[in-house]
Amino acid sequence: MRRLFPVTDVTDETAATGGAAGREWSLAELAAAYAYPEPGPERPAPWLRGNMVSTLDGAAQHEGRSQPISCPADMRVFGVLRALADAVVVGAETVRQEGYRPARARAEFAAAREAAGQGPAPAIAVVSASLDLDFSLPLFTSPLVRTLVLTGAGADPERVAAAEKAGARVVVAGEGAGVDPGRAVRALAELGHTRLLTEGGPRLLGQLIAADVLDELCLTVSPMLTAGDAQRIAGGPSVTLPRRFTLSSMLEEDGFLFTRYRRT
Repeated sequence: MRRLFPVTDVTDETAATGGAAGREWSLAELAAAYAYPEPGPERPAPWLRGNMVSTLDGAAQHEGRSQPISCPADMRVFGVLRALADAVVVGAETVRQEGYRPARARAEFAAAREAAGQGPAPAIAVVSASLDLDFSLPLFTSPLVRTLVLTGAGADPERVAAAEKAGARVVVAGEGAGVDPGRAVRALAELGHTRLLTEGGPRLLGQLIAADVLDELCLTVSPMLTAGDAQRIAGGPSVTLPRRFTLSSMLEEDGFLFTRYRRT
């Protein structure tokens, strides 16, 4: 892996030791590169980052899944971002399509998580208005950290009861049936989850962007072309004016670009 941005006198010493392609970065190096902002002196404010992958022609998926457009380096970054987070926020459709499982504890990050006051693994927070979820899945019945389900006050009481019976914690984050993105972020922060990560899907990411609660986007640009009618990384409601983000860092491996943008 090579660092392309920010540029220093020696852009990346790994290129000198590992050739043009650089070397594989350690998990500790990746964790330092993707560290969350240091909290202020007052009560820590939530910081929500998104992590998505897109092909050169803008596809966020191939045949409904992101794995075919990913790569081993992308999965390493994916794992590190999870290991740094308090909670992973994900849409119900992505849970169904990607076959989500509970986040696992990783021995390599155990000491760092304990020092940061975090549990052994991030909680998975599923956003769902309908609660049309299979609550018999391990994500709900046997997670290392209790799974959260974010829904609206108007959610079907029977589905709420089913979620709670399975072991999930239901968090109300909206007045009607749906979830208010800003309220969801605040609700997670009130539970102590301030280092937030969303892995989509595109509809959820679009809602978070429209609500102006996304602080950072980690976007992997995959050197692939798929054509077709696959979704972009974000969909749903449009914003009145485009949100401007600033490039914070860029890494490269095997033609994949690992970019990190922060709100201006």
